Amino acid sequence: MDRVEFVSTKEAAEMISDNAKIGTVGFVMTATPEEIWLEMENRFLEEGSPKDLTLMWASGIGDGGKKRGLNHLAHEGMIEKVIGGHYGLIPKLVELVADNKVKAYNFPQGVLSQMFREMAAKKPGVLTHVGLETFVDPEYEGGKLNDLTTEDIVEKVEMDGQQYLFYKAQEIDVAIIRGTEADKNGNIGFSKEALTLEALAVAMAARNNGGKVIVQVEKRVKNGTIDPKNVVVPGAMVDVVAVVEDKKNHMQTAATQFNEDFISNKRIVEEEVKEVPLTAKKVIARRSAMQLDKSKFLVNYGIGVPELVADVLIEEGVEDNFLATVEPGLYGGAAQGGLDFGSAVGPQAIIDEPYQFDFYDGGGIDVTFLGMAQCDRNGSLNVSKFGPKIAGCGGFIDISQNSKECVFCGTFTAGGLETEVEDGELKIVQEGQVKKFIKELEQITFNGTFESKKGKDIILVTERAVFEIRPEGLTLVELAPGVDLEEDVLAQMEFEPIVADDLKTMDKRIFKEEPMGLKLTE
Repeated sequence: MDRVEFVSTKEAAEMISDNAKIGTVGFVMTATPEEIWLEMENRFLEEGSPKDLTLMWASGIGDGGKKRGLNHLAHEGMIEKVIGGHYGLIPKLVELVADNKVKAYNFPQGVLSQMFREMAAKKPGVLTHVGLETFVDPEYEGGKLNDLTTEDIVEKVEMDGQQYLFYKAQEIDVAIIRGTEADKNGNIGFSKEALTLEALAVAMAARNNGGKVIVQVEKRVKNGTIDPKNVVVPGAMVDVVAVVEDKKNHMQTAATQFNEDFISNKRIVEEEVKEVPLTAKKVIARRSAMQLDKSKFLVNYGIGVPELVADVLIEEGVEDNFLATVEPGLYGGAAQGGLDFGSAVGPQAIIDEPYQFDFYDGGGIDVTFLGMAQCDRNGSLNVSKFGPKIAGCGGFIDISQNSKECVFCGTFTAGGLETEVEDGELKIVQEGQVKKFIKELEQITFNGTFESKKGKDIILVTERAVFEIRPEGLTLVELAPGVDLEEDVLAQMEFEPIVADDLKTMDKRIFKEEPMGLKLTE
């Protein structure tokens, strides 16, 4: 009798019992077992089961809408508790959290990816400096997202005179993951998957806890047809393989059914130079790129405005001086944005996500470019929670706390901001309705006071002003040409920053149509 059971995704969904503790993977929709989630939802709506589930994941699993990914499980009564790294792509689940319908925790993405690995080895948890002096620190909120959530599962400890956070290991009894193909022995290949993430660690964690490992795949293949080096999850750890019925429920990413270039660099000759119009966002990206020099090789880009930094480097012809990385495990290639985020065209290497964060946590990144939403007088940032809107920290805390240099990028205000670049100057045509520089943050995702004492460079770049985050507070160091200090900057802030005695004008090359002629110093 074969040890591994091959079933339909509907049959796999019927194997999930009430009160199950599920561990899963996915980055946006990459490597997500979508059809199993869909069948679990159908079963719950028909039978009221499975119910009272606990769900644990590291990255954000959804597409920003309400129909895919973990949104399928976002029904009152279906989920009892969630522990996740990012929530912004799962709006239906966020509604349950905001309404106190489920217990919910938000921890750094890297910590959670490493947590699965620690759980697999039956270790007590993750001991790390990641998260200190942010909202996940128990002296702040302990990562709890609502009043229903009361249990402390992270604590602050001291070892050898240093403070750390200890994230307590959780137990899972079901792993629901995904691969591309499975042979008769249950060995799982990832030949078409754009990422491997922490699939192996999640499978190990469930298996060593006496639980069940369920894998959604695209097809079943003969034994011996998957190269042993390409087996990401060995069959010894797999109990059930569910072959997908509709390929639309097994897309490579949230936006792309399949793109060979996401898993190969054989066809890539050179990166395309994009035509990027001279908008406020390009101004920000250009000024941010000026932080780079030849001593900074490994870089990390966040989503949104930071993505344009890579386009600027290509436009300036200096992209070969740097190697881009993305947190789910990518090295090199052209990092993708939007619903393809987490993938790259022509990557040089793809590694498991826990190892990527090991490297990040140790200071492997020379400079990171990240977005910014709200900032206070100390240079602390909130990118994770805005009233009932819960984005979650994702990898922001892991990356910002450990990169050698941080460049935060974003427009000065939001909500209707309109600008023009004309004759080498910036014009504010219509001011944004939402202030980003505010007196009090709802949540601290980056602690400016704490981080600035580490002696690393931290700057905040907007289209009209550049700030340095210093131990003494947020300090204005540059002003765009054409911008009025009082009217366009200070009047649009809820507090008065420190203004540097040697306040400079931003480089005028930033505000011209032609390439800047960026020269990298040693």
